[in-house]
Amino acid sequence: MAKTTIDVKEITTLVGRKFVAERWHEVTQAQVNGFADATGDHQWIHVDPERARRESPFGRPIAHGYLSLSLAPMFLFEELDVTGARFVVNYGLNKVRFPAPVPVGSRVRMAFEGLAVDPIEGGWQVTMKASLEVEGSPKPAVVAELVYRYLL
Repeated sequence: MAKTTIDVKEITTLVGRKFVAERWHEVTQAQVNGFADATGDHQWIHVDPERARRESPFGRPIAHGYLSLSLAPMFLFEELDVTGARFVVNYGLNKVRFPAPVPVGSRVRMAFEGLAVDPIEGGWQVTMKASLEVEGSPKPAVVAELVYRYLL
């Protein structure tokens, strides 16, 4: 499936549409360590592979929940291009849950569904449901409502 491109004049057609990332992304220990350095969250369950193998219920390190969530823009913008807007900004989140872990070495991809498109001063506010799939896992690792603003 190719990247979806729509003009901002047609942005309301996103409501009800679903997009699934074609590409899988491998979550590496280096990526987890970099996130730990950036955020100051160096919990052993994320950054100490030997201890995680011994003591973690997951048998190996897991990615931070917020690292998993932070993959959303990468996947969204690989799948959806809205032309005609001057720029897009991340406006925030309505809700977020982390129902399952992302073990280091796992491959993940994200699915999106357009929930709402509302006019705002200067553009449009788009609310998308995002679900991060872990290859081989029955449960998503992240379920979130993302809010973006496309400004004209």
